[in-house]
Amino acid sequence: MKVSTSLRAASATALALGLGLFTAGAANASPHHGFAPGHALFIETDTATNNTVLSYQRASDGTVSLAGSFATGGAGATATNATADPLASQGGLTLVNDGSELLAVNAGSDTVSVFAVDGTNLRLLQQVASQGLFPDSIATSGRFVAVLNAGGAGAVAEFILVNGRLVALSGQVRALGLSNTTPPEFHHGVGEVAYTPNGQHLIITGKLSNNAYDVFSVANNGALGAAPVVTPSDNALPFSFTFDDAGNVVSTEASNSSVDTYSVNANGTLTSLGSVSDGATALCWISGANGYFFGSNAGSGTISTFDESAQGVPALVNATAATAHAGTTDSVVSPDDSFLYVESGGAGTLDAYAIGTGGTLTPLETIFNIPVASEGIAAS
Repeated sequence: MKVSTSLRAASATALALGLGLFTAGAANASPHHGFAPGHALFIETDTATNNTVLSYQRASDGTVSLAGSFATGGAGATATNATADPLASQGGLTLVNDGSELLAVNAGSDTVSVFAVDGTNLRLLQQVASQGLFPDSIATSGRFVAVLNAGGAGAVAEFILVNGRLVALSGQVRALGLSNTTPPEFHHGVGEVAYTPNGQHLIITGKLSNNAYDVFSVANNGALGAAPVVTPSDNALPFSFTFDDAGNVVSTEASNSSVDTYSVNANGTLTSLGSVSDGATALCWISGANGYFFGSNAGSGTISTFDESAQGVPALVNATAATAHAGTTDSVVSPDDSFLYVESGGAGTLDAYAIGTGGTLTPLETIFNIPVASEGIAAS
């Protein structure tokens, strides 16, 4: 496993962060040889006193080097009983508008921050109210942006992105009818929001709050249906999801560490296509590339690989495709589907893998000294 200059840079910067010496103005580093402009990796720290986004340059070989640290202007927070995953969600840090802006949730201040993106440099443009409590996930479809709020009764709010600013759409906040605290208990706060690839539906995972998927219709003007269509999950604790090439939901259901697939019907109902467990503990996060899906097992510190049949039935390819670190959590695939980056919030690490034929994962490097229990990751 490679331990490169990026490890030393990360360690030094982590120390500076701990001493309160590292500021956004001093964050930018000169480009390294082999780093392509615009190829970046972003990680959200979720720090309660000063939520920040760490920026890394991505090299052509998949390795990364710390480039800067940028304050969101808001506060992070930790869900009740969470240890490795403060947000207990997927999608808390999201690139939008073809990577021109980066959106970050501030769960402790109930806001969303908007950054302009210039390679690895970020410039804070706006901090806007999330229209709810404890925002933990963001989705985008064209010009529309949805923000999921996990605290209290829960809510999803829709915005439109205008000239790099989020503008709340009038009348487009939908209560979810939950009975959560604020912060929510980490198994009960809603886990993710995402638009379907065709933009016609907005899907939310309810975790243990309802063990179901809430699906709102989305009109051409962005208007959400008045109430969601609710489909019970095959297994308890539906946590996060992505989509396959056919537009089917590929989700994690953590109670039995399974990947489950569903087709999305025009009326908003979901039809189960299949379920398969990896036999590990707490499969909660998932990313996809080249027809393969990579699940993070928080309780096992491992990554599992899955694929699916032509009919969308999931299959386990490798129960332990890679061993990461304690509290394996959020992940992201590079835009060219060549590399997988995985956070381990329990250990404060970032692991980089090359994605090979058949969904194999080859370790490239481990970056240490990322603030423990950071969550939220995006790649350009």
